[in-house]
Amino acid sequence: MLELVPITLKEANAFVERYHRHHKPVVGHKFSIAASDGEKIVGVAIVGRPVSRYLDNGLTLEVNRLCTDGTRNACSFLYSAAWRAARNLGYKKLITYILVSETGSSLKAAGWKCVGECGGKRWNGRSAPKVDLYPAQMKLRFEVEKGGE
Repeated sequence: MLELVPITLKEANAFVERYHRHHKPVVGHKFSIAASDGEKIVGVAIVGRPVSRYLDNGLTLEVNRLCTDGTRNACSFLYSAAWRAARNLGYKKLITYILVSETGSSLKAAGWKCVGECGGKRWNGRSAPKVDLYPAQMKLRFEVEKGGE
């Protein structure tokens, strides 16, 4: 049985550093939460402002990182808990992105909706990193919103 436990950004980032397949830790957040199996942390969700400035309207948050050690149902447990927390803080929408090669089954199980393909394969412009920070694939945006659950 999974239970929700508080976690600091530093602790959540350490978990991401250890277990995430393709992303590094984040710089900031609004809040982080963790799933425990009663003995140890099995997953974390780090929630912050939307990366896209076009979606940063003050009423929307983004799950910037969700990472588990593979424990069954931990992803959907954390997606659901992140939405409850965001909603209780007064936010109207929560978004996240996955790679097109991922199924999104945990998001669907948590009641999120896929709103389509977005993003680009690589960063461009002057601030683009020299080395890709994540796999060069299109992304799928999922969201859940108040009144749409």
